[in-house]
Amino acid sequence: MGPIITVLLLLEIIVQTADDARAAEDGGAHRLEVVRDIRVGGLTPTMASLDAIQKASGLPLRVMVRENAGFAIGAGELPVIRRALGALAERQVDGVVMGFARDGEIADGDLAAALTDAPPVRVTYHRAFDTLREPLEAIRRLAGVAQVDRILTDGGSGSRLARSARLAALGRRVASCGANIIVIAGGGVDEAALAVFVAAGCVAEAHVGRAAREELTAEGRVSATRVRRLRAIADGGR
Repeated sequence: MGPIITVLLLLEIIVQTADDARAAEDGGAHRLEVVRDIRVGGLTPTMASLDAIQKASGLPLRVMVRENAGFAIGAGELPVIRRALGALAERQVDGVVMGFARDGEIADGDLAAALTDAPPVRVTYHRAFDTLREPLEAIRRLAGVAQVDRILTDGGSGSRLARSARLAALGRRVASCGANIIVIAGGGVDEAALAVFVAAGCVAEAHVGRAAREELTAEGRVSATRVRRLRAIADGGR
C-alpha cells in the first residue's frame, strides 16, 4: 500500500466545455464548477454542455445557476431558475452555485423563492457575498438556509496576507454559528495567492478560473499543465 496523502486544500476549477473538464481532471482538480460565459462571472450552462462535461469527467460538479451578470433575479427569470434546479437535480450534480443580493444585503426573498419547494440540492453561495456590507452577519443568515453548504469569496481587497486573514475570520464566524458551511477562496486566486492560503491554513478549498487557463485569460482553454502546478501548490508543494 502506498503512502496516504492528505489533501491540504481542495482545488475547484471553473470549466465551460468537455475539453476544459478533461484537462482539469488530467491536471489533478478535485472538483469542477461548470459555467457559461466566464467573462461575466459565469451564467447557467446549457444542459447539453453539462451532459457533455458529465460524460467527459467523473469529478464532482457544482453548476452555476445565474441568468444575468448581476446578483438579483431579473423579470421572468425565477421560473427559468427553478427549471434549471430541477434539471440539475435529475442529473445528480454535486451542487449548484447561486446567490442573490441587493443594496449590500442578502436578497433573502429571491433566495427563498428559488429554493422553496425546489428539489434538494446543495448550494454554494457565490460572490454575491463580496457585495455585502456586513459579511460576518451574512454568515449567520446563510447558516439558516439548510441548502447552503459553501460560501465563495475573494476575502476582500489588499494583500494576499490581508485576504488570508479575512478568510480565516470568516471561517471562525462560521464555526461560532455552528454552521455546516465551508468557506471557499475564489476570485483572484493565482499560484502566489494559493501558496499564501495553503501556508496560512485559512481555507480548506480554493476556486480557480483564469490561473488555470492558457494565457491566463477568460478566453483561454483550461490547461492541464497549469492545473497540475496549482494542484502541487494545493498539496503543499509535494
